[in-house]
Amino acid sequence: MFLILVAIGWLYVALMMAVAEATSPIGSVLGALFTFVLYGVGPVALVMYLLGTPMRRRKQREAEAAAAAATSAAAAPDRGGEPPAVAEQRPVAPEREEA
Repeated sequence: MFLILVAIGWLYVALMMAVAEATSPIGSVLGALFTFVLYGVGPVALVMYLLGTPMRRRKQREAEAAAAAATSAAAAPDRGGEPPAVAEQRPVAPEREEA
């Protein structure tokens, strides 16, 4: 949560720099755009991506573990989570006697 607040603050400062560039008598709107992108959006996007790497790795490991668990459950028929079939529950045809 703290990181999000810092990112928002940084973007606000970069926006104010861009506004100052655009309204300056020797500045330009193109210069303001580059100022906002290069001082604001670029660094914030890079830092957020780098700091989000551990979370992405953890989610990938959890997904791989879930896939491995599903594969192992499918490979072992007695561990599929269903109760075993009981012979008494099925109707059995009577045996024919030979004469």
